[in-house]
Amino acid sequence: MLGRQDGARVRHWLTLITGLLECLCFAGVVFGWASLVFILKREGYFSDLCINVTAVNSSVDTVISSILFPALSLITVGGMLFLITNMQVGNLFGSHRSTIITLYNGAFDSSSSVFLIFKVLHEAGISLRSSFLFMSGCSVIHLLRTFILLPKDHIPYPLPEGYTYGMSFGKSKSYTLERAGKAAEAGSKQSEGMKEMVPLQPEDKLETQSPPETGPSYRACVLSWFFLFQLVWLSVMQLRHYLFIGTLNPMLTRLTNGDPTLVSRYTNAFAFTQMCGVLCAPWNGVLMDRNKGKPPGPGETERDADLRSSVLSLFLTALQCLLFSICATIPVLPLQYLTFVLQVLNRSFLYGGTAAFVSIAFPACHFGKLYGLMMSLSAVVSLLQYPCFALVKEVLDGDPLYVNIGLTLLTLLAFIHPLYVYLHCRRQRRAAQGDELQAPKTPAGQLKE
Repeated sequence: MLGRQDGARVRHWLTLITGLLECLCFAGVVFGWASLVFILKREGYFSDLCINVTAVNSSVDTVISSILFPALSLITVGGMLFLITNMQVGNLFGSHRSTIITLYNGAFDSSSSVFLIFKVLHEAGISLRSSFLFMSGCSVIHLLRTFILLPKDHIPYPLPEGYTYGMSFGKSKSYTLERAGKAAEAGSKQSEGMKEMVPLQPEDKLETQSPPETGPSYRACVLSWFFLFQLVWLSVMQLRHYLFIGTLNPMLTRLTNGDPTLVSRYTNAFAFTQMCGVLCAPWNGVLMDRNKGKPPGPGETERDADLRSSVLSLFLTALQCLLFSICATIPVLPLQYLTFVLQVLNRSFLYGGTAAFVSIAFPACHFGKLYGLMMSLSAVVSLLQYPCFALVKEVLDGDPLYVNIGLTLLTLLAFIHPLYVYLHCRRQRRAAQGDELQAPKTPAGQLKE
């Protein structure tokens, strides 16, 4: 019979694996748009808007076509909620927290291959409607997992001793009052370190006077340079990815001179590379977790060490995006295979790195709010893709070369963030070392106050 600790460990792994499947099969399916739009064209969706329509029966009903807008919007929002909820599972695995968070983000990226499966099934004679109905029926899995393997509240970090969750423990206390006191004391020490870590704007100094157990306030975190530069870092690269995915089909059509066989081949190649996101993303988490278990450097806290580890991840992600954007800009068809590889690698690092950095740089109690706000604001910035689409179509005669060059230059802004974090860590380390040198020596046999 399994002991209490063994049972908790099994439950943690079941939560991890089922959450991984949830993200892999449902969370980011909308990113498989390139495969879906190939089916929609064959089915005649929105063909009623074409000028050269010769028969009414050749197009799908206009009402059915219009339902795609709310349907894909709901799939997008629901998928993002899956991801945000499941990223808390990383709190169950302590020193591997960033690795788990990036693994889930990789699964989120790889789920775009679901629409590739729809495309293959459609070519085999299975209708798009049947595929979506089957996918909808699988939603019962989410309900069962929610009630059986997830807590009613968020998963705390650091994890309190004796913490339990799930249906079978719904009426039991998660830990004793004595353990709760120890957890509160540990959280207080952690919050004190957080105060020194988050760089605030000058006008927000009053916000740092919050009680030790709460750490920096939500407003102070939002107005910090860390949040601002992370938002810029995410937004410019996300805009580049969205524009690439949205224009992939017309770009391939242009480069193949309208050959549907070649377009299908490259679309499949792109979709297959997306399946590798779940394999690429954890390497970013390993980069950020590499200092776990090691003693911090002189004058450095554990959080400072984690923050220092994130610099390499942030820089590599920005460099990947720059290389991906350069390859996407060059109008050479065979080169797009390399573009697909760089794109999936960069997107895996992008979203996993964002979540991991927010979990490191800010208090855990604000993670969901800060991550949600950051994704919302970056989504607003991503609306710039529509003016770019219009510019390419109406002004540039369908040639996206100049827009791609402009976006490539824009991605250079992403390098500001790793530079700032590096300089911040160096200032913190020098300040801590200076304090140690200036600290008065304690005579033998006496205690410091």
